Amino acid sequence: MLSEPHHDGSELYVLERPEEPGADAVLRLRAPRDQAARVWLRYVLDGEPRTVEAVVDEESAGERWWRAELPMQNAVQRYRWLVDVGTRWVNGTGIHDHDVPGADDFVLALGRPAPPWHVRSVVYEIFPDRFASSGAAHELPSWAVPRPWDALPEGRGPTTPFEFFGGDLAGIEAHLDHISGLGANAIYLTPIFPAGSTHRYDASSFEHVDPLLGGDDAFRSLLGAAHARDIRVLGDLTMNHCGAGHEWFRRALADPSSPERELFFFDGSPPHGYACWLGVDSLPTLNWGSPDLRRRMAHVFEHWLEAGLDGWRVDVANMVGRNGLLDVNHDVASLARRLVGDKLLVAEHGHDFRPDLDGRGWHGVMNYAGFLRPAWWWLHGGTQTEEVFSRTPAPNYSGTEAVAVMQSFRAGVPWDAVANSWTLLDSHDTARFRTVTASRAKHIAGIGLQMTMPGVPMVFAGDEVGLEGSWGEDARRTMPWEDPESWDAELLAAYRALIALRRSSPALAHGGLRWVRVADDGIAYLRESRDERLLCLAARVPQEPAALPFPELEPLHESELFRVWRLPG
Repeated sequence: MLSEPHHDGSELYVLERPEEPGADAVLRLRAPRDQAARVWLRYVLDGEPRTVEAVVDEESAGERWWRAELPMQNAVQRYRWLVDVGTRWVNGTGIHDHDVPGADDFVLALGRPAPPWHVRSVVYEIFPDRFASSGAAHELPSWAVPRPWDALPEGRGPTTPFEFFGGDLAGIEAHLDHISGLGANAIYLTPIFPAGSTHRYDASSFEHVDPLLGGDDAFRSLLGAAHARDIRVLGDLTMNHCGAGHEWFRRALADPSSPERELFFFDGSPPHGYACWLGVDSLPTLNWGSPDLRRRMAHVFEHWLEAGLDGWRVDVANMVGRNGLLDVNHDVASLARRLVGDKLLVAEHGHDFRPDLDGRGWHGVMNYAGFLRPAWWWLHGGTQTEEVFSRTPAPNYSGTEAVAVMQSFRAGVPWDAVANSWTLLDSHDTARFRTVTASRAKHIAGIGLQMTMPGVPMVFAGDEVGLEGSWGEDARRTMPWEDPESWDAELLAAYRALIALRRSSPALAHGGLRWVRVADDGIAYLRESRDERLLCLAARVPQEPAALPFPELEPLHESELFRVWRLPG
């Protein structure tokens, strides 16, 4: 697979990337000497395809690097390469001997990139009610169903959204050493605003932190303590909906003539008379066609960034600004990008995110479609019977099929968006990866993929000690701080080692990816930057040593089903 022309948008292949219109991007294609006598760059400018012939930039005994300039005059520029031998197109999905549509072409976008700290990070997700409790006493609201810390969530029942275990922000602050000791340097907090549930996606206000979590003072204290350890903190904002108990919705419901009425869709939608998230009446949909809503949400957005948050994860971002015939999702994402400034903006997106990820809005997405799903269906080994979210029958991928999915979802979006999307093995909305694999060795292989594939790894708190769970609510188990004997020490050591490797490697932060060998049970790939080359091998069953075309290899990590070496040069 190394004997094919290659381009992926990473730093070896894009030498200059302007942020403003009027300058040229400088692009390169890598090809074996016998694979190309002439090369052209085809790009689309003002809706019209243009072609320019590339020149040889440098060459060695075995390969040539071809260079061409791309005029950056549109906000988003799509391009592909044409190689004369066999008249082959090279686009984001690979090499084609026939013409192909432009949806999978490479993409460059103008504008300020994501904050540079993000690609060098490992994100640690915390569901506050289940992570750690400071022991502070609170007067509980009527909806709360108190549960002992060492109990399992009921999971699927009438009390599921209301089970209250009592985790708070002071509890998180008390365990920052665990997070930094793991190697993570960013925390993603699921919602912390007042609400009528412990998941808090039904915010009753965006103005303050929930007193049950310690309120605004606890938030400021956590931010200060985290930043003192060089740990960034990311919030979770529901731009698609609020709670039915939110002050805006209560006013809109009580008075049809109120200004708040236009913030929602009172359109007679059955069965409640107003639009809401997936028909859940406690989550009324926000109307982004309203200028007043945009003004109010801009205030919320900026207020908490000014208070010290390092960025936002946006809940169900694929639905934001979309209701019936209204679709202003791209407009809202662009507004959010302007509001976030030099901080981070990551979108939750559970399926094909590519049409919504053009480089002008979200910096990246939670990569369920292009990473979690193929990793699950390659490594699960029959433990999963249902596909995540859809509850349709679960597939069982070969390595070839898993790689095809990963490559397909990297195509058609800017490489910067790939690099700033979160590679995740699970989250508070899915089964735990340990339950998916039912195997420590396969779990570690998944961690290896997560830490060495393009993107920013996101670890759900408790994964590192082997917490289990068969679906989202079941997976929202409490951290067993008082029972360290239950921790999987070997798994924890693997997390620490692989996170340390991820955070110390220029190639894993900035490098491109080339496939070396793809088979049913094992895949090998290179990560390459200007400063480093790594060879990674992941497997789902023990592998006999493979013959790979690299004479000198420096071992960096070795476990039963995952290995990494550094290559010279």
